[in-house]
Amino acid sequence: MKIVVLSVSAPFIMGGAEIHADSLVKALKEFGYEVELVTIPFKTYPNQRILDTMLMFRLLDITESSGQKIDLLIPLKFPAYLTPHDNKVLWLLHQHRDAYDLWNNPMCGLAHNPDGQQVKDTIINSDNKAFAECRKIFANSHNVAKRLKKFNGVDSIPLYHPPKNAHQFYCEDSQSYFFFPSRLTKIKRQELILEAMAKTHYPVKVVFAGGADDGKYDRDLQILAEKLGILDRAIFVGRISEEEKLKYYAECLGVIYPPLDEDYGYVTLEGMLASKPVISCSDSGGPLEFIIEEETGIIADANPLSIAQVMDKLWIDRNLSSTMGKNARKHYESMNITWSNVIEKLTTP
Repeated sequence: MKIVVLSVSAPFIMGGAEIHADSLVKALKEFGYEVELVTIPFKTYPNQRILDTMLMFRLLDITESSGQKIDLLIPLKFPAYLTPHDNKVLWLLHQHRDAYDLWNNPMCGLAHNPDGQQVKDTIINSDNKAFAECRKIFANSHNVAKRLKKFNGVDSIPLYHPPKNAHQFYCEDSQSYFFFPSRLTKIKRQELILEAMAKTHYPVKVVFAGGADDGKYDRDLQILAEKLGILDRAIFVGRISEEEKLKYYAECLGVIYPPLDEDYGYVTLEGMLASKPVISCSDSGGPLEFIIEEETGIIADANPLSIAQVMDKLWIDRNLSSTMGKNARKHYESMNITWSNVIEKLTTP
């Protein structure tokens, strides 16, 4: 069977979506399928670029290549799923959130443009048509499935998958720092953690790993840390290697991951694989599907004081942190998060 995995890309940006696509292609090949990853660069500004890329995907012919039929199309993201195919199985990472749950949110760029409403309507209408063309629709989490049902009235099946190199995570004795690995961007809310650190009673240290989407947000965060008087405790290590990431996970006291309404979030699962408790927020979406409160992690309210109290709690009670971490690993192993399950679901007629 010949399969095309279809998605979008942003040059020089590597995040969860890119890892997801690469991992899916690798897994399909390991199960004996002929598969190619096809991507088109996608810019969300100015608004006209969104419409241009939508049209590019709609006009894309993925039915055959060099006279050979492509048996299955698996699109992952907006607007890749607009591409027509008679055997299209969507595994939805997320839609264009600016047109849906982030509309009118301060982080939404679409709503603040004069033609924003028109572009939003075009996106929604195009999405609904594309979803109706799919033979099956999976979502990468219950949170994404819930959004799809709420905004488009479309049912989907949540389908979890393992993080990259899941078998390589390990645990060592905890050092005195929390670990927050993620792209540096407002929706991941590194600022919220810096503000929380300024309210802790203990000298809580956090290691932030990841690069800034816009190339300058890391500087803004460091300026904020200096203003809050915590620059010696907020450690920004930038982009790190896979080996470095695994070591930071293995030696951290706990993992922090407080994004706003996350789709899925590898960080939560990676923390569990490393036998570490995860601190998240009550409005963080996807991570909440894996955290058992006060057993595998702690869910705080999305405000600096609440998060500070949680960090203080795990900072002073290392036994509690260790116990939660062990529970988290056991919980992950009980959930059947495997590529074999994913491939079976995506390829079964």
